[in-house]
Amino acid sequence: MSDAAVSPAVNEDEAALATPFVKCLVRLIRAQESYCLWEGKSDATLLADFIVARKKRYAIRGMGYPDPDVLWRLDMFYTAVGLAIAERFRPVTSPIVEMQTVRPSGPCFSRSGSSSFCPDVHRFGFETLRQLAEAGTKLVDDATSATEAYRDLARA
Repeated sequence: MSDAAVSPAVNEDEAALATPFVKCLVRLIRAQESYCLWEGKSDATLLADFIVARKKRYAIRGMGYPDPDVLWRLDMFYTAVGLAIAERFRPVTSPIVEMQTVRPSGPCFSRSGSSSFCPDVHRFGFETLRQLAEAGTKLVDDATSATEAYRDLARA
């Protein structure tokens, strides 16, 4: 394979890994690991579970209780969003509400285990590191701009 064919994807991944949101996500993942097994692994390797190819996503059944790994990824992603939002405001604050693990009787699942309003939670992931970075950054930017609007109203 030529360098020209590999270069755009590699540059795209490097740019995604350099975004503040992805850096926050990587720090959070590394903080979760207490046995130093991930110490020598690259950031891209740690984020590999967040990348779910389209074919694989369509092959995942959307019935029943989601895999614990999916719930962990979901929790890490949205916790990183919260931390990235908090980092934009000084001093950094701690979250008031911790995201609870989704249970079969929780908000996304009926008692029978079928999904109600979160049908794609089983398929949580992104096709590329760039999409992961864009999704997280967009959530952080939207929340920050909304908070700034209310901060301006509070000062008036």
